[in-house]
Amino acid sequence: MLERTFCHLKGIGSTTEAKIWQAGANSWNDILDGVATPLSDAKMNELEKGCGESKQKLEAYDANWFADRLPASDQWRMYSHFRDNVAYIDIETTGTDAHSCDITTIALWNGKEIKTYVQGKNLYDFEEEIAKYPLIVSFNGKCFDVPFIEKYFGIKVDAAHIDLRFVFRSLGITGGLKGIERYFGMDRGDAEGLDGYFAVLLWNEYEMNGDERALETLLAYNVLDSVNLENLMIKGYNLHIERFSQHDLTPLAEKPEPLNPFRAHREVVDGIRAKYSGESSFRRF
Repeated sequence: MLERTFCHLKGIGSTTEAKIWQAGANSWNDILDGVATPLSDAKMNELEKGCGESKQKLEAYDANWFADRLPASDQWRMYSHFRDNVAYIDIETTGTDAHSCDITTIALWNGKEIKTYVQGKNLYDFEEEIAKYPLIVSFNGKCFDVPFIEKYFGIKVDAAHIDLRFVFRSLGITGGLKGIERYFGMDRGDAEGLDGYFAVLLWNEYEMNGDERALETLLAYNVLDSVNLENLMIKGYNLHIERFSQHDLTPLAEKPEPLNPFRAHREVVDGIRAKYSGESSFRRF
């Protein structure tokens, strides 16, 4: 879809892009080959330059160039071209304020390997790892995960970023990550029912009592948040291309869910629920 995209170019919005397609120019190559459009000569010259530059940036694997120019609702168009080197990331924290709270764990799935990072163990190894990827995929990461990471580590995350919250919102599918997973019938197994606030309680149980089962449960939950992003991204991509049937685009195949190296200990979950169920602090955030 990216090579059929014009709305990232100066002066081209979705309406003009549609007119270009209707004229029979369905790709950058069509424009460069001289297919006529209803644009003025001056705009056509700019369009030809933009298409030439777009080809060069794609050949250079420059995801950031496209991310800087595509609206958030259209950044899904990059995915199929950069999906071989993507980091699907999710963080867990002690709260929602990046200025006063800490990152406890991070899960990263790259389509081949699950990597986890834990405060007090290997958390700072994440800095080196995330720098390897030209594209990251998250859910609400533009508002939460990436600003938190940048503040906590004192770094700039330079990768292009597709935030699934906006991918699905532009399809009329709203809600949080777990709600959208339920919308698509995705099963979280033993981690079903856990949420961000419970992740805080699991970390507290591990930190205060040294319960490794609590840490493993937290990591099992964190990993699910990360690995599920891949098939959610594919689902979102496929739903979007259905709206462009004139281009005869091929849907992407979903991936088998990788084996989670961690498991949720239900006895720990039940114990925490019993411990906090009578307190007003036992809530979702």
